[in-house]
Amino acid sequence: MASSQSDLTSFKALSFDCYGTLIDWETGIITALKPLIDQLPASHAFKTDPQAALHRLEELAGSHQSRTPTLPYNEVLAMSMSELAHETGVSLSDSVTEPFGNAVGTWGPFPDTVAGLQKLAQHYKLIILSNVNNSNMESTLTKQLHPAKFDAAYTAQDIGSYKPGHQNFQYLFGHAKKDLNVDWEKGDLLHVAESLKIDHVPSKELGLRSVWISRGYEEGGSKDRGKDIVLQKYRDATAFEWRFTTIGEFADEVERQFAAKKS
Repeated sequence: MASSQSDLTSFKALSFDCYGTLIDWETGIITALKPLIDQLPASHAFKTDPQAALHRLEELAGSHQSRTPTLPYNEVLAMSMSELAHETGVSLSDSVTEPFGNAVGTWGPFPDTVAGLQKLAQHYKLIILSNVNNSNMESTLTKQLHPAKFDAAYTAQDIGSYKPGHQNFQYLFGHAKKDLNVDWEKGDLLHVAESLKIDHVPSKELGLRSVWISRGYEEGGSKDRGKDIVLQKYRDATAFEWRFTTIGEFADEVERQFAAKKS
């Protein structure tokens, strides 16, 4: 459900987070963690709650991103996987951890993503602002999101830092204006993302208008306790003006509004 009926037709471009918003990042991570989880005893918390392993991996990756912001995301993931294995007492070889970091580009989109993007492309320029490395992004764009097309994609590897750092958004603003004639200060740009911490908190801090794609977050509580904790922690630090559960739902509302303006 949309949380607002405010006008969506005034923007020239949409900037997207990619993994978690367009790509089913959670399923990809949990599948990749299976070699580790399979070696754990039946009593281990990660065995019954793989999402807890995902959240711990996120914490480890976040620490690397803060300490070494120029380290490419595939290397961050591989190192974080090795650390998680060490914490849990599991032995994983480089033949498991290194491919894990490069698997991001093989993860598939949500069922609604590609059709939704194709609808949105009829009304806006489309941009990606992502924390991944360039090779994973290239694979995602040419394979997983095909035939949807983007006008630009800016990665943490291009920028030399990770979201939620403001410099990533400043890079977006500067390049969107230079490359696409999209001026966020004139209200041309709308940011679309799932992550409250990584995308919506800095959007509020910078005054960038945003849409929350609330995949997996349920009114009254989620099945994923980690998501509930994130929502409680960051909800008041965000200022998104619209909430949709999927990209498809968002695209449908955009089409409805543009059609209404023509009638």
